[in-house]
Amino acid sequence: MPTKNNPTARQQRLGAELRKLREQAGMTAREAGAMLAVNPIQISQIESGSSGISEERLRRLAGFYECDDPALVDALVGMAGERGKGWWDDYRGVLPPGFQDLAELDYRASFLRTLDIVHVPGMMQTEDYARAVFTYVKPDLPSQDIDARVEHRLRRRLLFDKDQPPEFTAIIHEAALRIMVGTRKTAHEQLNHLLSLSERQRVTVHVIPFSAEGFAGAGYSMLYAGGRVPQLDTVVLDGAHHSMFLDTESQLRKHRAVLAKVEASALHPEESRELIHRIAQDL
Repeated sequence: MPTKNNPTARQQRLGAELRKLREQAGMTAREAGAMLAVNPIQISQIESGSSGISEERLRRLAGFYECDDPALVDALVGMAGERGKGWWDDYRGVLPPGFQDLAELDYRASFLRTLDIVHVPGMMQTEDYARAVFTYVKPDLPSQDIDARVEHRLRRRLLFDKDQPPEFTAIIHEAALRIMVGTRKTAHEQLNHLLSLSERQRVTVHVIPFSAEGFAGAGYSMLYAGGRVPQLDTVVLDGAHHSMFLDTESQLRKHRAVLAKVEASALHPEESRELIHRIAQDL
């Protein structure tokens, strides 16, 4: 298969998982290459995500590595077969690669859980709210770049309209609901939009009120995306200049625990909707 100059985060993840299986088996790239009758450089290219791999070859490698987890192997085969372009490919060369990686992660996820402290979650933002956020965070960007970011964010919402959308759980601090992003009208429309989304099937919204006891703050916002199997889950942390994708077992375990602890401090969905409604009325 031809090599890719700029593999996506998902392609890199597939390669990293194959490298992990090889290393756990105590095999070298040369030994893996001999198994497939290819140069060890090609194994390195597969493991870096710069070259694809067929189902037949992937299953041969998994057998050679004595992987005894058929669900994981099937999930990796599924990842290897995801070669069709998605809507996010329209933004290659227009937006930084992280935008496409995040959109693909959303789209392929089996479930999504998001924690947001100061902003409404990206996929739940209205156009005016998203524009106000990007304009504030990146004031020097040309208007066409702001437009592209806003359009991309709105297209991420297509996830909710899939025939089988993933379960989406948003945990939002009350601060994010009260911070006046944009105009008062923008803030009011955003809260009403959030209420509307919270009533959809497979969408759950929890609000952490200022009055919550035992909440010391997570310190950051995060997105937890479920993979086909738990080993392929991914955590995305928002950074000042880019998002960080985390996927080691210890990182996943840590952030699952954080989400569980934060959710325990949050209101139930119906109570959350009542609080959002009251805040909207106060505007």
